Amino acid sequence: MTASIVGFGMTPMSLTPGDSPLELACRASRDAVRDAGIALSDVDGLLVGSSQGIRPDRLGVGFASAGGFSDLRLLEHVEIKGATTIAMIQRAQFAVESGAARVVMCVFADAPLVAGKAAGSTYAQSGGQSGSRGLERASGVLGSVPTYALLAQRWMHVSNGSPEDLCAVATTTRAWALENPDAVVRKPLDVQGYLDSPMISDPLRRLDCARPVNGAVAVIVSADPAVGHPVRLDIRGTGRDHPVRHRRSGAESWFGGGRRCVDDALAGAGMSRDDLDTVQLYDPFSVVTLILLEEYGLTGGVPAGKFVREGHTSAGGTLPTNTGGGQLSGFYLQGMTPLAEAVVQLRGSGAGRQVPDATTALVGGIGGRIDHHAALILERVA
Repeated sequence: MTASIVGFGMTPMSLTPGDSPLELACRASRDAVRDAGIALSDVDGLLVGSSQGIRPDRLGVGFASAGGFSDLRLLEHVEIKGATTIAMIQRAQFAVESGAARVVMCVFADAPLVAGKAAGSTYAQSGGQSGSRGLERASGVLGSVPTYALLAQRWMHVSNGSPEDLCAVATTTRAWALENPDAVVRKPLDVQGYLDSPMISDPLRRLDCARPVNGAVAVIVSADPAVGHPVRLDIRGTGRDHPVRHRRSGAESWFGGGRRCVDDALAGAGMSRDDLDTVQLYDPFSVVTLILLEEYGLTGGVPAGKFVREGHTSAGGTLPTNTGGGQLSGFYLQGMTPLAEAVVQLRGSGAGRQVPDATTALVGGIGGRIDHHAALILERVA
């Protein structure tokens, strides 16, 4: 039996404070079972992912009771930062293919936008008091933006990249978002508009950074051919890689792990990179798209910046990428963002942004400072 994604539910994405993660998760879950044509009582497995950091409203296994689930054979909280979503799908696949569960729901919900607080404050964690994190804190490197700015500087040095490459990613994803009614930023963006965006931490401007939202996504995985949406998305292959980096002098502390992760997923699927119709990448910052395109071996040896500038990731390009606007212009719901768009594309429900005849997709997730890699290959079946 082959595990498939057979149900999908998603709340509207909000830029204003509102419902809690628990309330959002309940709504997405109800939509997912309705989409799958089943009842909540049919679900016998529940995997819950939650946002980074320790917050009082963090979603956990208590959601099972609040969400109305019962008689579960599988209940777990999964957390590997941005790689969590694919880890949940992989865990669900193992469960339904082994018979440990029949119908597994994977849920992620987040509500970082809180009245009276800045939008990015939830993710602005300063780290520990000692070691490399303590040094960063003492130096004023607080939160993700300055950390990824350092990564961007390093990537430009080793790959001969440029700020123009970052601009190309931002404008390309915005063009995709214009056709996505669920995207939270749908104002046209050109080069000048990008350059007018304030610099946050050189070389990253505001438009190089993802926009936090309040929202939730739920997907249902089953290997039972009698269960689910008429369009089944087979889980053809998965891959994981956790380099366990040691950030100290004399060691490359940023890159590596992504290619092996994707190689494993493709090998499991019996596919090559040429078989991919669309790619959905975790892109909390523009530079991550460039890094992953190269690490995943998706550019055919062309420098990633040139690859994007030449239109390969755009509509009509050779490798349509982040077709909903990604996390930069679509919505930042961690690893559920790229998975949700893959479902939309493979179901053929992308309307103005639909990739013609798309049947296969690569979904990529990263966590931490590119410390965790996860890859998923999906294929549409009749």
